[in-house]
Amino acid sequence: MLSNKKKNKVRGFIKNPHRALWQLSVPIMFGMAVQTIYSLVDMVFIGRLGGEAIAALSFTMPLLFFAIGITFGLGSGVTSVISRFLGANAKKDADNSAEHGVLMGIVFGVILSVGGYLLRYSIFEFLGATPEIIPLAVDYFSVIVMGFIFHIMNVFFRSILSGEGDTVTPIRFQIAGTLLNMVLDPLFIFTLNLGIRGAALATILSQFIVMVLFLNYLFKRKQSYIHFRFSEFHFSFTLLKEIFRIGIPASMAMIIMSLGGMVFNRLLIRFGGEAVAAFGIARNLDQVFFLPIMSMANGMVTLAGMFYGAGEYKKIRKTWYYAISRGIFIATTIGVIFYLGAPYIYRIFSSEKEILSIAIQYTRLIVFIYPFIVISMISGRIFQGLGRGLPGLILTSLRVVFISILFAIFFVIYLEKPLHYIWYSNMISSVLAGSLAFVWLRFHLRRLEESRARLIM
Repeated sequence: MLSNKKKNKVRGFIKNPHRALWQLSVPIMFGMAVQTIYSLVDMVFIGRLGGEAIAALSFTMPLLFFAIGITFGLGSGVTSVISRFLGANAKKDADNSAEHGVLMGIVFGVILSVGGYLLRYSIFEFLGATPEIIPLAVDYFSVIVMGFIFHIMNVFFRSILSGEGDTVTPIRFQIAGTLLNMVLDPLFIFTLNLGIRGAALATILSQFIVMVLFLNYLFKRKQSYIHFRFSEFHFSFTLLKEIFRIGIPASMAMIIMSLGGMVFNRLLIRFGGEAVAAFGIARNLDQVFFLPIMSMANGMVTLAGMFYGAGEYKKIRKTWYYAISRGIFIATTIGVIFYLGAPYIYRIFSSEKEILSIAIQYTRLIVFIYPFIVISMISGRIFQGLGRGLPGLILTSLRVVFISILFAIFFVIYLEKPLHYIWYSNMISSVLAGSLAFVWLRFHLRRLEESRARLIM
């Protein structure tokens, strides 16, 4: 009965794409909202430890994004492959894809945890952290890196369920973990007097509980449409190649973004630890904007994959336009709120005037390119759903490396311009990447529709 219900759900997505987009996106949005609230609360607590603690966390965030980014990329490959198999009614192949995803999570989790711990001191020295910041950054990272495998397994489990169109269950587990994290944070940081190390410990314990919930749901209770039968598992180089074909470009895109964050921190430290701290706070507020847009983009991976597998190419284009129009409306609304409310919002995180001034300046510039981020993010994820990971990698490389970083280095180092020119470089890159993403995907979808029309004739 459960299988038939979820099978009908997949068919329902294909018949009503606009409704399906919100069915997939809204649960993700609520889950990401809880996670974003936690991140903001976490920054509030750490902010009470001083500006250096915020800067230490800001240096650590790109490293965490590096590790999780690899996983999200490969997870996108798993989601795309599973959704396309289900769209083509190939259930056994979808199950086998999920089993490959679990094994990949274990392997990458161990490698990244061990590698990160062994290199922890060298990494922060290379990133240009000051002697005052390095001990705090290492304190946080040394704990958090040991729980990488929990984060990574949770991402793969979530990707597997997203591939079958179930975005509700992962969000329920994520909400439980986030609420636990929010309770443990002040307890470990202040009550037990563990400082920034306590924030890391709260995070990994919460992620461990989330992993236990996934394991119970998928393997003990077996409530997913996807079934795991490792006794019948057959390793497939072809399948693994397909996951990597989509996932590696997506992972590389995430890696480039994390490296870009590291480079920006190294440029920002030239203006003092306050600049790094301000950027860290401001980027956390950006997550409030990203959460509905990323939710829609993630939903489009599943829908694009199912439409592609079913040969419904025109529905991809219509749903893409629909998602972009709604996303731009959301971006504009949030942008206005942030522009007007930034001076009041940032006082929650810090009382240091220099940090507040820089953070407000960043936000009042960056909100103007939110609509272009919407176009770029949604379009890139649709490419992933279609089984094409390379366009997303090219767009990210263009935005982060060839435009944003190069412009920032040129402005700051060669022209010796003030701090806000780093924000200008971000704005220029987002406008160009968003414009290119729209034109590229429109051309690709037109070719798909023409090829479909020729086959029908």
